[in-house]
Amino acid sequence: MEGKEIHYHIPVMLEESLEGLAIQPDGVYVDVTFGGGGHSREILKRLGKRGRLYGFDQDADAEQNIPADPRFVFVRSNFRYLYQFMRYHDALEQVDGLLADLGVSSHHFDDKDRGFSFRFDGQLDMRMNTRAGLTAADILNTYTAEKLADIFYFYGELKTARKIAAAVVRAREAKNIETIEELLDIIRPFGGKDKEKKFLAQVFQALRIEVNNEMTALKEMLEQALKVLKPGGRLVVITYHSLEDRLVKNFLKTGNFQGKMEQDFFGNINSPFRLVNNKVIIPGDREIEENPRSRSAKLRIAEKR
Repeated sequence: MEGKEIHYHIPVMLEESLEGLAIQPDGVYVDVTFGGGGHSREILKRLGKRGRLYGFDQDADAEQNIPADPRFVFVRSNFRYLYQFMRYHDALEQVDGLLADLGVSSHHFDDKDRGFSFRFDGQLDMRMNTRAGLTAADILNTYTAEKLADIFYFYGELKTARKIAAAVVRAREAKNIETIEELLDIIRPFGGKDKEKKFLAQVFQALRIEVNNEMTALKEMLEQALKVLKPGGRLVVITYHSLEDRLVKNFLKTGNFQGKMEQDFFGNINSPFRLVNNKVIIPGDREIEENPRSRSAKLRIAEKR
């Protein structure tokens, strides 16, 4: 199992995130993005016999990485259901630290059957939970041009969103779009040769976010984290693109997703959190060299007041 984890996903900013959790040996912790179990195994090493760790993951592949440890509880679910599962385990306002590594696992990008990467041909799936929900192909073949344009614009931050959406709708009138190669044939003309990789990554990011309802799920998890953390409990979040980082930054700073600051009579910001790192933490040059996929990562740490 230990060898499997390296192939699955190299934990990003491992030491920095564990330091941010400020782990107490008898504490209660939650890893809401269990994945390959890299962060979780390191947390377990720092826990004593009375410590407890809950790991959330909706992906069936992650279940191969569950450690045989009585202190660990695996929750087969999306992290948007954090509150109800922690209530079931009688752990509301009992959690000392919660970790969310929001990146898609290397395992997913490297698995051609999952459809997350434009590097391989395969089915346009992109579901984290392959047991439920619409696939990327379903979305491309059924959404209106307007709705597709919104996805590409808001989630992919693409200026040519309307043109891409119109091209998708034209193409599907002749034949359903089922494979990655079929999608690439449609969208490549809009990318330009010099920045093609970045353009394709933006299109695939937009589809993945919509397929997995990532922005809504993230908001729900962050709001619920407030309810499960005890006063003084730490929230540690690693983001990988500006959309999710903006949400996290605003929520940790102000307690809302708009970043609207509410101040008391004395001018102090009313926030449910105290920022542990005022300046965002990013990977060092050595980590980026060893794990290029960490280059866009940003780590933010806050403590519940």
